[in-house]
Amino acid sequence: MTSNAGHRMRIAVVDDDEAVRAAVVDTVASEGFEAIPCRDAAALFAALAAGRVDLVVLDLRLPDRDGFSVAATIRASSAVPIIMVSGRGGDLDRIMGLEIGADDYVVKPFNSRELLARIKAVLRRTGRDGGIVARPVVRRGWRFDGFEIDLDRRRVCGPDGVAMALTVAEFDLLVALVGAAGRVLSRDHLLDLTHRAGGEVFDRTVDVLILRLRRKIEADATNPRFIRTERGHGYVFDVPVEAIDVGG
Repeated sequence: MTSNAGHRMRIAVVDDDEAVRAAVVDTVASEGFEAIPCRDAAALFAALAAGRVDLVVLDLRLPDRDGFSVAATIRASSAVPIIMVSGRGGDLDRIMGLEIGADDYVVKPFNSRELLARIKAVLRRTGRDGGIVARPVVRRGWRFDGFEIDLDRRRVCGPDGVAMALTVAEFDLLVALVGAAGRVLSRDHLLDLTHRAGGEVFDRTVDVLILRLRRKIEADATNPRFIRTERGHGYVFDVPVEAIDVGG
């Protein structure tokens, strides 16, 4: 699969189990992606340092580092999409993955078609899927308190004009809140608006994402001004929002 620039999308496949790693590599390669096999965290970081990586499929059990710490290290300096893979399917692990900044979480054993669907969905929602056609100069957007949201490019710029590193789920949640500014949205409603097709959702997801969003857009996450909690009801985006056209 190629991107707008014509390059094949590069997927880093990180798993110390040779059979699993080979199977995933074959699966993504069969769809036209360029697979980068990595048996441990060191190999992944070498691949990231060597050049472009469009998405990381990351197993949580690696011989040299815990997968959660690997994801945290990546997320500290990069917005590259991460799909975590684990044999542990409990809510705690999923929540930890969200808190760190993973874009999806797949439980072993998984169907190869399911994994491909998750990969394509994440690439599509992060604008890396190669299927995006040339955009017109004017695009849809919203503005609030100096922040600008480019809905077509799925990008948020702060008051300083610098693009912010938001995960797929964080962007979707922000758009859901901003699009209903002034209205209280329940957790169930936000789950319906933000969950990825085919992905499992659970109640704590929204609370985790709200916390992460507040840390990124609020001046003081402990005393939020934009995303206000309505006890027993849900959340409300509590500042004026203006619909705008975003230039090229």
